[in-house]
Amino acid sequence: MVPPAQRVLVTGGAGFISSNVIRHLLASTDYDVVSLDSLTYAGNLENLADVLGHERLSFVHGDIRDAALVADLVDGVDVIVNAAAESHVEKSIEEGASEFVTTNVEGTQILLDAIRRSPVERFILISSSEVYGTAETDPMDERHPLEPRSPYAATKAGGDRLAYSYYVTYDLPIVIVRPFNNYGPRQHPEKVVPRFITQALTGAPLTIHGDGHASRDWLYVDDHAEAIETLIETPIDLLAGEVVNVATGVDISVADIADLVLDCVGDTDSTKVHLPERLGQVDRHIGSTQKMAALTGWRARTSFAQGLEQTVAWYRENEAWWRSIAGRSQHVSSS
Repeated sequence: MVPPAQRVLVTGGAGFISSNVIRHLLASTDYDVVSLDSLTYAGNLENLADVLGHERLSFVHGDIRDAALVADLVDGVDVIVNAAAESHVEKSIEEGASEFVTTNVEGTQILLDAIRRSPVERFILISSSEVYGTAETDPMDERHPLEPRSPYAATKAGGDRLAYSYYVTYDLPIVIVRPFNNYGPRQHPEKVVPRFITQALTGAPLTIHGDGHASRDWLYVDDHAEAIETLIETPIDLLAGEVVNVATGVDISVADIADLVLDCVGDTDSTKVHLPERLGQVDRHIGSTQKMAALTGWRARTSFAQGLEQTVAWYRENEAWWRSIAGRSQHVSSS
């Protein structure tokens, strides 16, 4: 007997990662998808423009901090992927952490309390590798100490550990995902890869914080979307209460990323300029891939060279999209 199609709630569904997850689920599964987003600076309905009319997608304009709305939505779904977050690192440093606390911690708490009253088959929290801080081991596995180095990262660690506590205390089907640095089409130009690409496409200097030695594990967003599908489909008995990295196991420095972008864009007058180092900078991020592979069989498929080529092509072909986004943003970030 074929089980009925599941109904999946994706919070923050108009964001970069979440919109790609939604697009992937609609293309690769029979799931009905509900997208909830409050459409702050990082939420953009244009990210879903090509699928908004899909018969299996419903969009709800609302906030995960609205307990009554959340309760209504949770009552009608089987799976929750909580990707709603304030994620602008420099904004958390320069403007304060209040919005980050209320969305990343209190919003998560409201969702968790909702599934206590209306049980779901599983709750997948999109946490962040930023909770680890700078790598103390190479690579960082899921038992690496949590030493967040920015207010943003601290609030992600708070939501991460709060979700785990609900698994321990209430035996809820919680799965915690710590993705490493995503990049790809439709990413906000504040982030380093699209920032470098758009600067190169316009002939502007590529702005690098510090000397560019900070390195990251760069994950192509389509691979991340496949990982989320895998985590929905893997038996929950294998995953409940687990923390899993979603990573490639390879790190590349920001300075090298700048050079690779310039090579990939080509025919640009851009140069590189160095800005003061960002406060709370994380020196190195590289993720262990072993646990995710052991539990689910998933591994990233896209090399950085392949992903960058596809990403540059998308930004080259969608100039109106990123110029509109950049015009609404007054902040930049290096990771």
